Amino acid sequence: MRRAIRRGRAVVTALALGGVTAFALCAPDAAHASRGGGYGTSDLRHDLAAVRRAAGGDATVLARVDAPGGRVVRARTGTATAGSAAPVPWDARFRIASTTKTFTAVVVLQLAAERRLSLDDTVEHWLPGLVAGHGNDGRRITVRNLLRQTSGLFDYVDDPGFQEKLTGHFEEIRYDATPAADLVAVALRHPPLFVPAPHGPVRWAYSNTNYLLAQLIAEKASGTGWRELVEHRLVARLGLRGTDVPGLDPFLTGPHASVYLDGPDGTRLDLTDHSLQHTADSGVVSTTADLDTFFRALAAGRLLPAEQWREMRRAVTRTDAPEDLREQPTGTYGLGLRKIPLSCGGSYYTHEGDGLGAYTRPAVTEDGRRAVTVSVTSRSALPDLPTLDRATGALVDHALCAGAAGHG
Repeated sequence: MRRAIRRGRAVVTALALGGVTAFALCAPDAAHASRGGGYGTSDLRHDLAAVRRAAGGDATVLARVDAPGGRVVRARTGTATAGSAAPVPWDARFRIASTTKTFTAVVVLQLAAERRLSLDDTVEHWLPGLVAGHGNDGRRITVRNLLRQTSGLFDYVDDPGFQEKLTGHFEEIRYDATPAADLVAVALRHPPLFVPAPHGPVRWAYSNTNYLLAQLIAEKASGTGWRELVEHRLVARLGLRGTDVPGLDPFLTGPHASVYLDGPDGTRLDLTDHSLQHTADSGVVSTTADLDTFFRALAAGRLLPAEQWREMRRAVTRTDAPEDLREQPTGTYGLGLRKIPLSCGGSYYTHEGDGLGAYTRPAVTEDGRRAVTVSVTSRSALPDLPTLDRATGALVDHALCAGAAGHG
């Protein structure tokens, strides 16, 4: 649910320094890799501290780097709950928000590989009469447009009524159970930003509505619910033990960090448990380890046939997206996947997740050999997202570029 809050707002070495704990599980000399120019525990601690400052200074931050040879470097800062001395668990589970879109896109592409649907199918073909009125035309929007954010459809999250409830009456919607089709209907009360043209320049604008429609199409094409599609095809297949799709269950179970935001009247609002993020644009819960595993498997070509993996990476320039470009000034967008350049050459794949006080930043090198995931949990005020993105982007770049210098 990217922008939902923005608009409202085996050697084991344990180290602790300045409130930041780091942990390395690696080959005997890998804990000191930073001395040789790689990315070690001290490097991660340093970058993690910068992320925490960017997030407001009292946020909880957890990061993990997975590299070839089974090398793992991880670091954490902050506590599991406010007022507690217990650190955030290493295997903390968190709502990954819009990082969910990559999971959804992979499932849809798997269905395309099985010829259950085509990326060139129109929305009207699968959901006749649903996308119509106020200038919206499902006959001119394809499945590819949905996954690539080139449909031009209004983002339901930006609806004034939705925003008013989110920012002023959160307790009334904490246990929201609105079906995906009804959220699409909210978006269709508004005219589109544009309608895709068969010829001419491709226009791009981020909209959560696209992935609700992708959910409905995947369910109709497969005869299976989106939740089951993700859990059977991806979670179970990869053995992601800390990942699930809770659906309408509002409780964040297992090890996790509590999410807090300061309310408009100065009171602290606990956002840990809610069901607002229950659809295909935002509904997955995961861990740093599982997200590294998922993105490495994706980049290594283990989740999609070659044709679909190429299609997923075929990215477009972002055009009608001033806020998106302000937060992430570089990179292009494929099918539920961003491609962002590295300072050392090449690029990495990612999809951020900005939810209700929880922010997820996964990344993987193009060859799938190195991955890093950063999880940030709010404890007071909302972070400034461009500032947070600069700090997390620096961490990601440092962690992934370490391998370019020959440090596995």
